[in-house]
Amino acid sequence: MAGKKVNVLLRINPDVDPQVHPYVATGNKNSKFGIRNEKLQWFLDAVKAHPDELKLVGAHCHLGSTITKVDIFRDAAVLMVNYIDIIREQGFEISYLNIGGGLGIDYYHTGTILPTPMDLIDTVRELVLSRNLILIIEPGRSLIANTCCFVNRVTGVKTNGTKNFVVIDGSMAELIRPSLYGAYQHIELTSPPLPEAEVLTFDVVGPVCESADFLGKDRELATPAQGEGLVVHDAGAYCMSMASTYNLKMRPPEYWIEEDGSIKKIRHGETFEDHLRFFEGL
Repeated sequence: MAGKKVNVLLRINPDVDPQVHPYVATGNKNSKFGIRNEKLQWFLDAVKAHPDELKLVGAHCHLGSTITKVDIFRDAAVLMVNYIDIIREQGFEISYLNIGGGLGIDYYHTGTILPTPMDLIDTVRELVLSRNLILIIEPGRSLIANTCCFVNRVTGVKTNGTKNFVVIDGSMAELIRPSLYGAYQHIELTSPPLPEAEVLTFDVVGPVCESADFLGKDRELATPAQGEGLVVHDAGAYCMSMASTYNLKMRPPEYWIEEDGSIKKIRHGETFEDHLRFFEGL
């Protein structure tokens, strides 16, 4: 980058509570992210001190993820345009306002109508236009989370006398959200149950050797047979991207289903040999 002038946005921490799990709350005062208002001037002075390398073109905040109320974004926008007014008073030509933060989806499959990216835009439109700004949003989860599912096979059913378990070949290694965030993922069997299958309350667990390895807790399911398919819905966001090879669980293949029902592999499954390559030639 030597000799090039870089366009930058300052990430400001607006101290807005997104009302989500604390691990995905990124815009409150205790977050590690962004600049607090009392430090803003220091950063503005730093940009001024490097006029040949830095051009401040915008302000950015990120509130968190799985947000279900768009008025939270408006609260942040009010604060952010005020910061932009202050920044512009010092001669900076600010063109962009990036209000980051992901909208939630109906993970519980209850039919709840949640805000869309357009609802977010409509909520802050007037403020953005009043400052002649270009708006950037980051609605990735709400666009892709429900486009994928995680398909597993039942390896067994067991009870410890107080709890019932459906054991599957998938695990927290492939889909860590329930273990990490206590997140709910909707779970279903892939085939209609047999007439004699008893409906019980199960924890759906994987083979990884720790008690955090679960995909769902206290789910009412018809008792599945060994080898039956089980699907974990809404695995399109923060699932494969967070997958690991913990316990030597190799990441699975991915498939694309066309509108006509045809299936195409779009990612190979990993093998043990793939894993060993990291240790070859040392």
